[in-house]
Amino acid sequence: MSKKWDAIRGSAEFYITMAVCLVVIGVSGYFLLFGGVSPEERLEEEAPSEEAIVTDPAPEVEVSAEEPVVETIAPEPVETPAVMPEVEIDDTPVVAEIPRQLVDPLEGEVVTAFSMEELVYNATLGDWRTHDGVDIAAEVGTSVLAASSGTVISVEEDPLMGTTVVIEHDGGYQTTYSNLQAEPSVAEGDTVSAGQFIGAVGDTAAAEAAQGPHLHFSVTCDGEPVDPQSFLNQ
Repeated sequence: MSKKWDAIRGSAEFYITMAVCLVVIGVSGYFLLFGGVSPEERLEEEAPSEEAIVTDPAPEVEVSAEEPVVETIAPEPVETPAVMPEVEIDDTPVVAEIPRQLVDPLEGEVVTAFSMEELVYNATLGDWRTHDGVDIAAEVGTSVLAASSGTVISVEEDPLMGTTVVIEHDGGYQTTYSNLQAEPSVAEGDTVSAGQFIGAVGDTAAAEAAQGPHLHFSVTCDGEPVDPQSFLNQ
């Protein structure tokens, strides 16, 4: 058997048969791999056509002007007190102040003027002295009126100025009416209105008897003498 196989392998037919088998095997493998398309045809199919090659244009870049950056500075925090202070509320009702009404206590001639800077001669006492009011001449019994509204704080018999009535007004003012008749029409504590009748002219002032019947009218503000004419002309 071995000798027979060696005889066949050494013959030309053997080699021809082997070559044919190899060719068949190669052709079969080619068709299996390339599906019957030659390598040149496959290269042509795979190569992209000129129409297929499209160059994408460069993307357009939108240029916009940048807005300026404004730097804002935050306000510094304000420290608030932990406990708010209590606020006192004044609930006192507001009362409209009525304008002061002033009237002349007596119409007549001023025989002695107000004078606190210069001395005035007193004919009754025969000396020179200051005069803290005005002396208005009038007949005995002439009505004397309250110069402004207020409260009567005293009715007395002064040794020098005779029967005297003192009325207290707002603003620290006081008016004094001297040389009245012995029995005035008001008493201490009475409330009077401006122009109210409070008494009558008398002759009770021993220190001014030489001047005849008259009203001695004086005014003070916070205890200081004030010119009665300035007070009445407010």
